[in-house]
Amino acid sequence: MLVLDKPAGLPVHRGPRGGPSLEDWGEALRQGRRHAPQPAHRLDQDTAGCLAFGRTKPAMAALGALFAAGRADKAYWAVVAGDLPDEGACEAPLLKRSTAARGWWMAVDPAGQPARTEWRVLGRAGGRAALELRPHTGRTHQLRVHLAHLGAPILGDARYGGPPGALHLLARRLALPLDGGPVMAEAPVPAHMRAALAACGVA
Repeated sequence: MLVLDKPAGLPVHRGPRGGPSLEDWGEALRQGRRHAPQPAHRLDQDTAGCLAFGRTKPAMAALGALFAAGRADKAYWAVVAGDLPDEGACEAPLLKRSTAARGWWMAVDPAGQPARTEWRVLGRAGGRAALELRPHTGRTHQLRVHLAHLGAPILGDARYGGPPGALHLLARRLALPLDGGPVMAEAPVPAHMRAALAACGVA
């Protein structure tokens, strides 16, 4: 397996309109194997940080089983516009919606799929808060929608009510309980998040 530090703004898969994606690096990442490594989970295009890849079909099956069973320990960092209690959890079901005018988005809806996100405040300053987030489900846009639902949208997440700019969301750590022993990876803070985190007292 591989764990890459995916840069913000780079999609994992090539979209219908083309453009750069991690698929462009498949040959370099193959490293002599028959097949290019495949992602074992998802990260949004504008989310930076840890992304795990399986290098073989058995590895992909094993990683897929870990993520499906909720055994992959994922921690994210975010900076939000607003404030929250020191710690807590959001349990709000998510449903995909779409219109011709707006396209698609995720919304809190009783008819949606169950979703749970835990948070812990790392620091606060000037009406903003730096958070550590732990999703216990892997719904599309889960962290972004849950935080907007709590009245604290992520900086740069204009789609869900956040102020404009680059998305301040980082897949900070990933821990996997593999048969050969646990593997843990930690992504560095990207340049566009450093000032906001530092202002909240997070180095």
